[in-house]
Amino acid sequence: MICAGKKTGRFSAALALLATLAGLPAWAQETLTVVSWGGVYEAAQRAALFEPFTAETGIEIEALTYGGGLPALERRAKAERWDLVDMFEDEAIAACEAGLLRPIEPEAVAVVHPEAGLETDFLPGAFRDCSLAQNVFATVMAYDQRAFPGLKPVRVEDFFDLDRFPGKRAVERSPDLILEWALLAEGVPAGQIYDLLSTDRGLRLAFRKLDTIRDAIVWWEDVARPAEMLRDGEASMAMGYNGRFFAMARDQGAPITLVWDGRIIGYDVWAIPASSQQPELAERFLRFATQPEQLASLAELIPYGPARNSALQLVGLHPNTNIPMKDQLPNAPQHGPRFLIRDSTWYAHTEALRQRRFDAWLAESAGG
Repeated sequence: MICAGKKTGRFSAALALLATLAGLPAWAQETLTVVSWGGVYEAAQRAALFEPFTAETGIEIEALTYGGGLPALERRAKAERWDLVDMFEDEAIAACEAGLLRPIEPEAVAVVHPEAGLETDFLPGAFRDCSLAQNVFATVMAYDQRAFPGLKPVRVEDFFDLDRFPGKRAVERSPDLILEWALLAEGVPAGQIYDLLSTDRGLRLAFRKLDTIRDAIVWWEDVARPAEMLRDGEASMAMGYNGRFFAMARDQGAPITLVWDGRIIGYDVWAIPASSQQPELAERFLRFATQPEQLASLAELIPYGPARNSALQLVGLHPNTNIPMKDQLPNAPQHGPRFLIRDSTWYAHTEALRQRRFDAWLAESAGG
């Protein structure tokens, strides 16, 4: 056993020497723990980001899955040695203010494009104190084509119209985004939505509109569920992420149509947990993953728009279906003029208020 141990030690030392002679960095054989959302999105990240990064650096990626939220970050990040986490921008803002994330410097986490500076190449507001935007996603309405063989839903208002478009509505069990749609359906201009939702009057108006579909709602909590519910006939319309609906229709031939009217666009960001023991390694991954070529490669696999302009120009066809993916991105101009930019700062600072009012509304429903 002693000899075996010595042989093992000598072998490891030889590997380390070879790595040094080859000019590889000391951490080249280490593992980076990256936390994301699972499903088709993580599969696209694996193909466009994780595997190419490992091929280039020798650094393995251990991918973990979570469902978002600060409680998961507080409870799991240190125990599971998270190094990078994929987050909604508003949650990253709140986590940063709570001291749960490391501050970042733009130059440390992004490669400068030779023809554009970081601030002009990345989308406005892409750099926050503790996060870096990587892609643009949209919450959209989608419907089961089998449920509406004649007249088709085309507007957010149709989501709340059970007379013309009967059937169940798949809605996230959360006040997020459905309240914005409720006000849009009441005719409130997109530019006034968040100001109005900051008032008691605005919240009452939104929940009053939500009352009109109360009995038709089927709740979901897993982001994969709305597309599955349409596929399986559990709902005739659903709110969910554009990439999930696209993948379900493409990969399984599900009869799903997206409605881009009233889409709510948000930023998906990378952040480094404060407990990470490998922040420099995390920054190296970010410099790789946010290069224009890698962002474009991700957008060609799943239709989330890259967060820098130089990457948008590179987006081409889906590698398996030859679908022009630039046309599928949330910020494509042909999707219509009515959309809403998710106000991440408002979200970060109103969670308790929104959840309290939503819980009270749910309690009314249960009591009835």
